[in-house]
Amino acid sequence: MGEQPQRWGMIVGMADSEVVALFDRVLHHLDTEAAVQLTGELVRLRTVNDGPTEAGSPPVVEEPVASLVSSLMASFGWEVLRTEAAPGRPNIVGVVQGQGPGRTLMFEGHSDVVTEGDPASWSFDPYAGDIVDGNLRGRGSADMKSGIAAAIWAARGVELAGFSGRILVGVLADEEGMMLGAKHFAASDLAAEVDAVIICEPEAGEICTASKGAIRIRVEMAGKMAHGAMPHQGVNPILAVGPLLMGLGELQSALSDRYPAHPTLGEFYLTPTVVEAGTREQGNVIPEIAAVHLDIRTIPGIDHDGLITLITILTEQIATEAGLRANIIIVDDRPPVEISEDAAVVRALALAHEHVVGTPPVYGGVPGTTDGTILTRDAGLPTVVYGPGGKWIAHQVDEFVAVSDIVESTKVFALAAASFLSASAL
Repeated sequence: MGEQPQRWGMIVGMADSEVVALFDRVLHHLDTEAAVQLTGELVRLRTVNDGPTEAGSPPVVEEPVASLVSSLMASFGWEVLRTEAAPGRPNIVGVVQGQGPGRTLMFEGHSDVVTEGDPASWSFDPYAGDIVDGNLRGRGSADMKSGIAAAIWAARGVELAGFSGRILVGVLADEEGMMLGAKHFAASDLAAEVDAVIICEPEAGEICTASKGAIRIRVEMAGKMAHGAMPHQGVNPILAVGPLLMGLGELQSALSDRYPAHPTLGEFYLTPTVVEAGTREQGNVIPEIAAVHLDIRTIPGIDHDGLITLITILTEQIATEAGLRANIIIVDDRPPVEISEDAAVVRALALAHEHVVGTPPVYGGVPGTTDGTILTRDAGLPTVVYGPGGKWIAHQVDEFVAVSDIVESTKVFALAAASFLSASAL
């Protein structure tokens, strides 16, 4: 055998011939056309995370996808676990039992998508789910219904080929919101039994071993309401917003100098995204509260508690000087996560990628956070991100995924699972 198969055998801890036979057997049982077809079916289901349909009722978001994948999984004979992450927000986990004991590998994806925005801004139906010029088109095609479809059919192929251990395929709710689905699963007894997770987000063929952290903060400056004609009777919190924004900019510069860019994640960002004060209808009123929303993206090494303390000190100093009261509200706090390239699941994924694509993998980082962030933070699960679709296409108009990406990822997922579950030396 050549140099490459010999190296594969050494990585997996099996004889070279066994590795080749294993991969050939799994690929023989894969139905990549079914993965492409399922992607189209999922894209045609509008599962936008945009809140309740009417006042007081639970939102209807993930249910159409949950119903479809549950039926498909049940048709395979899989055990299908359905739980409610929140009222009307179902998590679906398909459990694929192997022929003997072994590791548990989880594939994970989310069933909600972001809004399509103004349909007129698209050059095609946002929920077309059709194939044109080799691309499958529509909202969620890349982010990340193709990843869900590839994972389901990869797990089915491994099952038909025969394996030991267990595969979970998690289709979770609310990733585009507060990640309620991932938080709910991470708190379950089943999560404690998982050895590793492949997050099937679109990463353009990169194996992403790191993800940025995220802190969302609402900073409030509270003053005293008054008539615009009598400002001396009030305390205007808007005047403190300017110094606050300048101070936050200086803080970002200082921390960027202290923490240089991460090799795969890039720079640390502290970004004001929303400024709120008063209303257009009451333009003659000095408002009581002015608020600034911050979207902070961190890299490994930056201490979140320390950063929040610095922002609090800065805000309170400006508020005190202006005669205001400061209030810091932490909306969400997700740490940066990182996994070694030597981790078993990463090595299995790299081996599978190289076998399918024919070139060594490129290691990258996730510029945002994924459900993997929560699964690592709350359940301590090793997570790595890899999946079909362009790395920067998510949330844009005219979203698409190349059919070839779906096919390739289905193969990579299947071989990664076979390697991870079969290996004795990974």
